[in-house]
Amino acid sequence: MIVHVTDIEDSRLDAFRWRDRQLASKSERRETVGAGLFVAEGDLVVERARLAGCEPVAILCAQKISTELTQHFSNDVAIYVADDKMRGIVTGLGVPLDVTGLFQRPPLRSVTQLCQASSRIVVLEEVDNPTNLGAIMRSAVALGWDALLLDSTSADPLARRALRVSMGTALQLPFGRCEPGSDFMSLLHQHGFSTIALTPHSSAVDLRSIDASTDKIALLLGSERSGLSDHALNASIFRARIAMQTGIDSLNVGAAAAIALHAFAPSQ
Repeated sequence: MIVHVTDIEDSRLDAFRWRDRQLASKSERRETVGAGLFVAEGDLVVERARLAGCEPVAILCAQKISTELTQHFSNDVAIYVADDKMRGIVTGLGVPLDVTGLFQRPPLRSVTQLCQASSRIVVLEEVDNPTNLGAIMRSAVALGWDALLLDSTSADPLARRALRVSMGTALQLPFGRCEPGSDFMSLLHQHGFSTIALTPHSSAVDLRSIDASTDKIALLLGSERSGLSDHALNASIFRARIAMQTGIDSLNVGAAAAIALHAFAPSQ
C-alpha cells in the first residue's frame, strides 16, 4: 500500500529514526522466538531481507521505485514515499537511499540447532564492533560457511552497520548466541567439531599445517584487544596463527577471519 508522506515529523516514520537499541532491546536481540525490529538500508539489503523470509513491517522509499516495490510486498505493508531530503533526515544517514526497510527480527537458533545443521561454524568472542562483524559474516557466506555462533558480548548481526558492511549477507547466515557462562566448547566437541582457535600467540601452529579436510570445523575468533579467552584457547583442539612478516604481530580481525575462513572452507 503506497502512502505519500510530506511531514517530516509524521509519527508513522518514527521507527525509521530509531537507533539499534530502540529497534530491539538487549533481551529481544537474544530472543529465540523472534522479537524486536531491524532496519535494512539500501535496495540490496532490503531485497536480501525479503528473500530470506524476514517479515516486513514498513518500507520508506523514493517515488521512482514505489510501484515496483508493490510487486514484492503485500498490500498490508505500508510503503511510505518521501522526497530525498526527508528520507536522508529521517534515517539519519544524510544520504537519501532509494529504499529502507523495517523488518521483524527472525528468531535466533539455539547452539544445538546450529551444531546439528552445520559442518562449518564461525564462533566469536567479544567481537563487539559491528563493522568487523559485518566483514566476517560477508566472508563466511562467500566462502561457504554454515552458521555463526556469538557469545553474549559480541555485536548484533542485524545492527544497521553490520548489515551494511555485510551487504545483507548476514541474513543468509543462521546465527545464535551462547548463554552467559555456558560451556559452548563442550557442546561443539560433543557434536564432533574440530575447534580451531585463531591467535597470534607464538605457541600456535601455522594454520596451513592443519588438515582442513575434516568433516566439521568450528573457527574461533576473539576481540582485537584481548583475543580469545583462556577457556576458549585451552579447550580448543588446535591453536592456529597466520604467518606474518617480522615486526607485524596481528591483523584486523575481519582480515584475519577472511584468511582463516578461506583456509578451512568446505570443499566445493
